[in-house]
Amino acid sequence: MARILFGKTVLSLSIAAVVSACSPQPEAEAPQAATSDNYIASLSVANPSAFARNEQTLLLPFSDLGVTADQANALVAVEGNNTVPSHLIDHNGDGAKDSLLLQFDLAAAATQQLQIINDSARFNAQQLAKRTQAEISHKTGGQWQDSKYIGGEFQNVTELTPPPQYTDHSEWIRYEGPGIESDKVGYRIYLDWRNGFDVFGNKTGKPVLHQVGLDGYKSYHEMADWGMDLLKVGKSLGAGGFGYWDGEKVQLVSKLSGHTAKVIENGALYSALQIQYKDWQIAGKTTQLTANLSMTAGSRLVHTRLASSEALDNFAIGLVKLPNTKLLQGKLDIPGHSWTYLATWGEQTLTGGNDKLGMALLFKRGTNKQLTGDDNSHVAVMQPSGTELEYYFLSAWHGEPGGITTEAEFVAYLEQQVEKLTLTPRLTLKTALSQQQKTGELTAKAALDWSERLAASEMTRQTPFYAYGGWDFERQRPSKWEYTTGLQLQAYDDLLKLRPNPQWQQVLSDVIDSFITPEGDIRTYKISNYNIDSLNSGNMLLREYQRDPKPHYKQALDLLRKQLTEHPRTSEGAFWHKKIYPHQLWLDGVYMGMPFLANYSKAFEQGHAFDEVVKEFTISRAKLRDPNTGLYYHAWDEAREQDWADKDSGLASQFWGRGLGWLAMALVDVLEIIPQQQTELRQPLLDMAAELADALVKVQDAQTGTWYQILDKPDAPGNYLESSASSMFTYFFAKGVNNGYLDASYKATAVKAYKGLIDEFILLHPDNSISLVNTCQVAGLGFGRDGSYEYYMSEPVFRNDAKANGPFIMAGVQMAKLLTTN
Repeated sequence: MARILFGKTVLSLSIAAVVSACSPQPEAEAPQAATSDNYIASLSVANPSAFARNEQTLLLPFSDLGVTADQANALVAVEGNNTVPSHLIDHNGDGAKDSLLLQFDLAAAATQQLQIINDSARFNAQQLAKRTQAEISHKTGGQWQDSKYIGGEFQNVTELTPPPQYTDHSEWIRYEGPGIESDKVGYRIYLDWRNGFDVFGNKTGKPVLHQVGLDGYKSYHEMADWGMDLLKVGKSLGAGGFGYWDGEKVQLVSKLSGHTAKVIENGALYSALQIQYKDWQIAGKTTQLTANLSMTAGSRLVHTRLASSEALDNFAIGLVKLPNTKLLQGKLDIPGHSWTYLATWGEQTLTGGNDKLGMALLFKRGTNKQLTGDDNSHVAVMQPSGTELEYYFLSAWHGEPGGITTEAEFVAYLEQQVEKLTLTPRLTLKTALSQQQKTGELTAKAALDWSERLAASEMTRQTPFYAYGGWDFERQRPSKWEYTTGLQLQAYDDLLKLRPNPQWQQVLSDVIDSFITPEGDIRTYKISNYNIDSLNSGNMLLREYQRDPKPHYKQALDLLRKQLTEHPRTSEGAFWHKKIYPHQLWLDGVYMGMPFLANYSKAFEQGHAFDEVVKEFTISRAKLRDPNTGLYYHAWDEAREQDWADKDSGLASQFWGRGLGWLAMALVDVLEIIPQQQTELRQPLLDMAAELADALVKVQDAQTGTWYQILDKPDAPGNYLESSASSMFTYFFAKGVNNGYLDASYKATAVKAYKGLIDEFILLHPDNSISLVNTCQVAGLGFGRDGSYEYYMSEPVFRNDAKANGPFIMAGVQMAKLLTTN
């Protein structure tokens, strides 16, 4: 099944699939079924793993459910006649509820069907055992004597800003900082210059923080009925703390004007803290740093989200370095979006016995710059995404009920945790709001309306920010001259031909113009990379030049054309995908390079390069097409040197949906460029289009009309209906019929596919914006990407990604033409 996942955009929250949960609660009496009055959404959840995910936690933003915060005061999830444990939470830490959290058991490779309803009776009837806790407690009724607080009693507060004289061992804050815990383990964060993270071992299987340290600071250093403080932190980062790596050692978050700690949530299933570090002096900068930490029931993990007001070149996260421990490291030869770990295991507690403790940092491999250490800590030096960093830390003590007792058990546990983070559950969400607006006949106007609505939503979320100096929210990096920019802008340009909008047209011109220097160079582009992806935005540059023939635009176009003249090729003349991907022909590259080459050649070379364009297609067919299915493998390595390549054929092993989508779009786009009278050149492309159409119909999902991430494995665990490939194939069929490249009988295929795009992938929000969901964010080969089925499942599933937005908008334009003229 497909899943819904937010990317970080201006208007969007992220849907986190975090680890935990309870089984559904039986009701004493059969409850009322959902009615049209209280029905909010249906949710299908599929487990992509071969192991059960007990206590699985999901966060569903109200915006995704199609309701405002005012409308979400009694949201609950139900499975059949059972209410699924859930509650409303403030996930972004702004003081207002914004998401529904729910927990349930998910069997191995299984799918569950849930409903989300607004039901005050069910909502009020839930009696959830308290399994998480966040607290801050300080003394009142005493007095300060220099930096020590004398006398008084502890009281819990929801927000605390220590006075200037507060420091370590002031005996004013109970256990020296805020605490957060689940029913597995607790943590405290020193709210002073140390900023160390400490571990409270829990023997009870339920929250204990509220009873820790009430009788003084020494008591929790001795074994009690509940457990004890396990760790000697010293000057280290402790059990997952953060700081800055100066090249030799960790600089702690210590040079500050002050702290403020807040309890954001203190619920049965989810608790969260926020710590604000004011005026942190680091790396020659003064920055405001905010840390959001949260835990869910049944989990040892603390989800940590850091955000600084000033961009830093790194954050250092780490674990205390102690004797009698073993350093463990997860896989690093994996895709950048996959999660991995740095961990320690051994006799590293203060109990005085030989009990074992494991600690770990979990992070995305691509954000890790270096694994290193100093005298106090094992350190992972991390690259922030702009000003933000996300990671998890955890501790596992063998004294827990059912605790982990061996290194092998701990490693197996860590491997499951990183798989859960990498392969999040596949979700299909159908909301009442979306269904209400998807009714009615599919007409040409309706198709254009959907394209225009997505374009309008993206005009707010992303499109203007693609300009040089802007921010790419999808990739979390500065905007660059790359294929996604050109793809999205071309889609707008297609739409504007039928739905003119001068303001939008100006934005497109401004984005392209921002990259072209007065000398005709292209900012962020390097010809020496010989990256064929870089050519796609040249199509939009050419359109701009034809509207406004500025000389430096022509110079930039000539620079891109020069790349193809010099670009390295296979022995038969196919373009390498990139210089760093030697001897490799990828389906992606046919779309990235050939429409541009054909367009340029038609505009400036009297079409002299058309034969070269066609040759790229025919080599691709000869090398990549499977004669049995008619589908194309993702890539081919002529040298047979890559790990992903079959040693005999050189082929990758999978039929990746979007890869074949790129080829399908390239076919109909190039056929539009090469004049009809050049029949001999066009015929190989027409033949390829016809046989590809036949192959695609055979793997089109019969129920929805859309296509899977891996085209020929619909029933494999984790596979999902994918929106970018489905949009590309819809565009291919609609444009192919419109222009006569495909038989008119394929109109029905195009219509079914387009209806599927709307039904499966369009999600409406209460502010009238829409999102396009269930897009594979990225997929490639090499550099840790082994091309296996499991690899394609491991890449993040995203939303509002230009690689799907562009084809969806263009598919709507072609459908409008199809429904008008055919």
